[in-house]
Amino acid sequence: MANFINEKGRISVSSDEDGSRLDRMLLRCLGNEKRTLIMRLIRKGNVRVNGKRCKPNHHLEVNDEVFVPASLRQNDAKEAKQGDISASLLRQVGQIEILFEDDWLLVINKPAGLVVHGGSGHEAGLIEALKVSRGLSDLRLAHRLDRDTSGVLLLAKNLQALRMLTESFRERDMDKTYMAWVQGHPEPHAARMKSKLSKGVSIAGERMVVSDNEGKESVADYQVVLEREKNGFDYALVALKPHSGRTHQLRVQLQNEGHAILGDPKYAEKDMLKQFKLLGGKGLMLHAWRLRLLHPITQDSLIFIASFPKRMATF
Repeated sequence: MANFINEKGRISVSSDEDGSRLDRMLLRCLGNEKRTLIMRLIRKGNVRVNGKRCKPNHHLEVNDEVFVPASLRQNDAKEAKQGDISASLLRQVGQIEILFEDDWLLVINKPAGLVVHGGSGHEAGLIEALKVSRGLSDLRLAHRLDRDTSGVLLLAKNLQALRMLTESFRERDMDKTYMAWVQGHPEPHAARMKSKLSKGVSIAGERMVVSDNEGKESVADYQVVLEREKNGFDYALVALKPHSGRTHQLRVQLQNEGHAILGDPKYAEKDMLKQFKLLGGKGLMLHAWRLRLLHPITQDSLIFIASFPKRMATF
C-alpha cells in the first residue's frame, strides 16, 4: 500500500499500489470525504507525480513520489482523539450492531440520522467515532450511505483491503439490495429504471440531483414486495438493486417514476409528506438491506443482511 505522507508532503508508491490511478490512490489514503478537494487540486496541477502534473486517471508505478498539497494534509496529520468526538456520538456508535468483523473488514448496520463522516456542518461522523472507539486509525469507508439511510455499511481496516474492495465495486462484483416504502402501487411490479443524472444543480437555493441528458447513466431494478392502503393512501414496499452508484440515485429515479420514497424531505412532494406523517410515518423509508461480496483476501462468499429499523418494520 502507499506509505504515509512524509515530512516533505510526499507519498511513496509501494508495490500494492502499482498500476493504481492517481485519484483512487489518494482517495484510499486520504479518505473519500476529501473527494471534491482531491479532484480539484489534481486538475489544478497542485498534486504532482515525480514533480510533474498528471491527470486523475494517471497510472502510478512503484516508487513514484506523489506530492500532496498542505490543504490535503492539514486534517490528515492530526488524528481524531476521544476529546474531539462528542460523548453522545461515541455512545451512539457503541450501540451499533456489528454484522461482521475480522482483520480486514468491519460491517455494521448503520442507523438512520448518522452522517458517515465529518464535514458540511458536522465536526465528526461515524467513521471518525469508530476510529476512536475501536482504536482503528486506518479505518476507511468502502462505500457511503446518505445520512437518513440505514442499513449495511462496509468499512475496510487497511488500505490493502480498501483497494481491493474499490476494485470490486468498480467491476460490479458486489451485489447490493435496498428496501424502500414508496408512494403508490408501481406498475409493472418489476422493471428497470434508466436515467441520466447530474448532481449539484441548484433549485430554489438547494443542491439537488436531477435528470439531465448530459448526466451520468444510472440504472436500477425494482421489484414490488408488498402493497398496502390506509385511509385512501396507497403505498408499497419495493426491493431495489442499483447497477450504478450515483448520489441519491434511487431517491431521484423513484420520484421520477411517480413513486417517491416515503418521508424523503428532499425529493418527495409536500402533500405526500403530510399524508405520510398523518399515518404515523417518520424519517426516510430507505434501508440498505443486503450486501453480497467476495472477501478481498480470503475470497470467501459473504452475505450480510441488516434487520429493518423499527420505523420501517412497524410501518
